[in-house]
Amino acid sequence: MKLEERGRAKYRPLKEYDTEQVKKLLLEKIKEEEKLINSLKDQNPLPQLNYRDDKINVISLFSGCGGLDLGVELAGLSAVLGEEEAMKAFKEKDWYDAVRNESIFHTIYSNDLFKEANESYRRNFPHVYQQELDIRKVKYFPKADLVLGGFPCPGFSEAGPRLIDDERNFLYIHFIRCLLQARPFAFIAENVKGLITLGKGEVLKQIEQDFSSAGYKIKTKLVNARNYGVPQIRERVFIVGIRDDLDFEYTHPEPTHGPDKKPFKTLNDTIRDLENEPGPCFEGGFSPIYLSRNRKKDWDEQSFTIQASGRQAPLHPKGPKMEKIGPDNWTLPGDITEHRRLSVREVARIQTFPDWFYFSDGDNFAVQPNNRLDKQYKQIGNAVPVLLAKAMAMPLANWAKDNLDLIKQETFTLK
Repeated sequence: MKLEERGRAKYRPLKEYDTEQVKKLLLEKIKEEEKLINSLKDQNPLPQLNYRDDKINVISLFSGCGGLDLGVELAGLSAVLGEEEAMKAFKEKDWYDAVRNESIFHTIYSNDLFKEANESYRRNFPHVYQQELDIRKVKYFPKADLVLGGFPCPGFSEAGPRLIDDERNFLYIHFIRCLLQARPFAFIAENVKGLITLGKGEVLKQIEQDFSSAGYKIKTKLVNARNYGVPQIRERVFIVGIRDDLDFEYTHPEPTHGPDKKPFKTLNDTIRDLENEPGPCFEGGFSPIYLSRNRKKDWDEQSFTIQASGRQAPLHPKGPKMEKIGPDNWTLPGDITEHRRLSVREVARIQTFPDWFYFSDGDNFAVQPNNRLDKQYKQIGNAVPVLLAKAMAMPLANWAKDNLDLIKQETFTLK
C-alpha cells in the first residue's frame, strides 16, 4: 500500500496494515491484471516445441540464467541414474552433456526479459525454446507437465520497499494463468522470506488461495539453503502445488546438513582452491551502506546471502575481520588491499553452479568492466541455488519417474 510523499522517493511503505484493506487492494489488483490479459491481441503461434512422451515436459517462467531449472533437471537425473552417478557427471561439462537427456525432467519452454540472463540460458540450455517477452503479454502458454518459476520479488523483499501494491508483486497471477492453460501435474514457485510477513501475512494467504483455486494442493515452507548442502545462509519460501486429481502428497524434504546430520558446507570447502586465481571481481570503494554491517565470514562458515549486485557482494574471507566501531558502522582494519569482494566465479560456486556454467556479461567492451561484471553478479544473485532447487524437486522426480503414465493421462478438470 502506498502513500504519496514528496522528495527523492515517490512512495514510502505504510508501517501498519489493515488486513481488510490489504485484501481489498489485492483483489482490485488481480482484477486489473485480468483486464489487461483480456485486452491482449492473439500472439503469433509458438514454434513446434520439443515434447517428449517419455519425459516430464517442463515450462520455466521468470527463468533468469536457469538456477532453478538446472537444479530440477539434476533432480530428474538423480532419480534415473542415482545420486552418486548424477553428481559425478554434474561436475564435468562433457560428461553432463552426455547424460543430461536421461533426466526425467525435460524443459521445453522458458520466459524472461533480462537480456544477459537469457543469453546465459540459451548457452546452457540450447535445446529449450526461449520467449523473451513480458509475461503480461503472453496470452497463451504451451501445455506442460511441470511449471517452475521464481516470480519477481522486489516488493516482497525485506531489503526492498515492501510495497503491497508494487506492480511486480502481481506477476504471480500470470504464473497461475500458465497453470490453467498448461495443466501440469505440479508446480514449484520460489520467493523471498519477506513474502511471509508482507501485509501481516495476507499477501501470502491470497497467493496460496489463488494457486489453490487453480486446482492444486498447496504446500508452503520457509527453508534455509545451508540445510541442503549450499555454503550460504539464504532463507527462501518454496510453494509447491500438486494437481487436485492426483493421489500424491508433496512434502518438503528434510534438511540433509546441520546438527546431527552432514556438516554444513563452508567457504573453505567451496572456494579455497580459487584463492590465488579467483577471476574478475567487482572493484571500487565501500559505501557507508556497505559498511553498516559485517560483510566478511570466516573460512569455516557459510557465506552471507549472495545478492543480485556486484557492489553488494560479500567480502572474501582472507585478511583481517571487520570491526564494529559503532551502531551500523563497521570498518576494514589494516591495508585496504587485504579486503576484496568475492569474485563472479566464487559467488557462482557459493550458489552451487558448476564451474562450466556460462554467465553472459553482454559482450560489450564499450561498457565499463564493473558494469559488465554486475550483469553476471545480478544473474547469479537472482538465481535459486542449484542444489537447493534439486532438493526441493527430488520428491517430484522420484514420484514422477514411477507414475509417468498417470501424469500423461488427461483426467484433470477444474473444480
